[in-house]
Amino acid sequence: MQQQPILEARGVTKRFGGLAALDGVDMTIYRGEILGVLGPNGAGKTTFVNCITGLDKPTMGTVVFKGLDITKLPGFVIGRLGMARTFQVVKPFRQLTVRDNVAVGAMFGAGGRRRSAAEARDYADHVLERVGLQDRSQRHAAELTIPDLKRLELAKALAMDPELLFLDEVMAGLNPVEVERAMELIQSINQSGVTIFVIEHVMKAIMGISQRLVVLHYGKKIAEGSPQVIVESPEVIEAYLGERFARRERERRIARA
Repeated sequence: MQQQPILEARGVTKRFGGLAALDGVDMTIYRGEILGVLGPNGAGKTTFVNCITGLDKPTMGTVVFKGLDITKLPGFVIGRLGMARTFQVVKPFRQLTVRDNVAVGAMFGAGGRRRSAAEARDYADHVLERVGLQDRSQRHAAELTIPDLKRLELAKALAMDPELLFLDEVMAGLNPVEVERAMELIQSINQSGVTIFVIEHVMKAIMGISQRLVVLHYGKKIAEGSPQVIVESPEVIEAYLGERFARRERERRIARA
């Protein structure tokens, strides 16, 4: 069965003055997959998400979402089309309750036009239960711990009813048990029909949940393939993984075989 693209980025370049944060990146995201993106700090991962979701505009290149050229569309329009994202640095409305933070997402996203404020709060309750924050719904966001703020960031994005969800380091700062729970939640979201693009430095997590990986380095795509292929790539080992990690992954796969 042929995979159906949900998003196609072609030649995406982003320059800040003389610096190319992205340099001609081609990337296809297929409907229903979890696509993981790797790369060292400064590789262009978040800049790529910014260019796709309308926070920044590419200097060159095109972005097509569900067959529509969205390259020049503003972020709020792209959100209405069925795309959502989290931020690496959490950005809650700190003086609003957790419930109202999520209700804002419910009114902003793809289903927002059909919801009243009361309906948005009801939908926020559903989303908060899904991510395990229902018992904190009446707290102010400023009172939350880092793990709970990460879940709130995810809940805000989920409330937008995305078909394509971009996750930018949602597991950073979590302990191993919290990482396991986050992996299960992301897989559950994917199984409900949401395509997921995930940036993550927690290698156990991104190797464990991704069907396919893309590696960026200095703004360029240097590798693409299954986790098994990527972990064996000499270029990826040199640029990011390191031989020690690659060897450990090979040993782990042999032990599981």
